[in-house]
Amino acid sequence: MKGTVYRSTGSWYIVKTEDGSFIEARLRGKMKTDDFTSTNPVAVGDQVLLEKDEQGDIMITDIQTRKNYIIRQSPQNKNMQHIMAANIDQSLLMASIRNPKTSTGFIDRFLVASEAFHVPAILVFNKKDLYQEKDIRQYDKIKSMYQKAGYPVMLVSVTENKGLRILKNVLRGKRTLVSGHSGVGKSSLINLLLPDLAIKTQDVSGWSGKGLHTTTFTEMYDLPFGGSIVDTPGMREFALMDIEPVELSHYFTEMKPLIGQCRFNNCLHNEEPDCTIKNAAAEGKINIDRYISYLNILDSIEKKKY
Repeated sequence: MKGTVYRSTGSWYIVKTEDGSFIEARLRGKMKTDDFTSTNPVAVGDQVLLEKDEQGDIMITDIQTRKNYIIRQSPQNKNMQHIMAANIDQSLLMASIRNPKTSTGFIDRFLVASEAFHVPAILVFNKKDLYQEKDIRQYDKIKSMYQKAGYPVMLVSVTENKGLRILKNVLRGKRTLVSGHSGVGKSSLINLLLPDLAIKTQDVSGWSGKGLHTTTFTEMYDLPFGGSIVDTPGMREFALMDIEPVELSHYFTEMKPLIGQCRFNNCLHNEEPDCTIKNAAAEGKINIDRYISYLNILDSIEKKKY
C-alpha cells in the first residue's frame, strides 16, 4: 500500500492513502536505525510504502525517492538538518513589515534554501491593514529589490481579505510550503482558505513584538480549489545547512549570471581583487543590501565550519 505523509509528530504520522482515506502510521523500527542525517527521516510530502504488522498497526516500511525537499538547521540540534517538506512545487514565505517585522536577512536565508533545492519561491507580505505611510515606503523598497532579483512579491491583508484572490491563483494546483515567523498570519491565512479547520491563532506578544507559536507540527492540507499547502511551525530564525561558502553566490539569483567572470575561479566575492560581483554591487548593478546580506550569510557559514 502507498500513501503520502500529511502530518508528522516525530513518532506518529498521518498518511493519505491512494484511495483518499487518512490513516495513522509509525516508522518501522528497523528504519529508525538507518543512518539518517536529518532529525526527521520521514517528512510531510513524502510518498511512502505501508504495511500492517502482526499487531495490526500500519508501519511505514520505505520512503520513495523525493523529487525535492527543503532543509534548515534543526532547532533542537545545530549539527543536524531538519527536512521542512518534501516533493513540493513552490515555497511561500509569509512576511510582514511590522507586528512582527521580518528582516531581509531572514528572507534571504529562506530564498537561498529554496534556490539550493530548486524550489521556486514567492514572498507574501501580510498585515497591509496595519501599515502606515512609512511602512508602505519600506514595503515598496523591499518589493523592488526582490522583484529585480526575480521573485514574485505580493501584499495582502488576511484580516480584511484583501489580495487573497490573486494568492489563491498562485496556490491553485500546486503543493506549496508555507513558512514564516511566528505571528505573521500563516494560521489566519489557512483558516481563511479552509474555514472548517479553525486552526488556533494567537496575537503577537506585546512585550517582545514577536509572534507566538500556534502550529506545533508540520501538516499538509488539501485546498478546495486544487493543490495543497504545507503549514510549518513559526520560526524565530532560519539557519542554513549543507551549503559551502563557494556555492553561496549561486543561490543569489542576481549574482548567478556573473559567476565565472572574477579573476579567481574560487572567488568568494568578499576581499578578493578584480571581483565582478563586488564591483557590480559598488556600481549599483546588484542591490547593495542584498550584497551585504550575502556577506553576512557567508560569514555565518564560514564560522560554522570551524
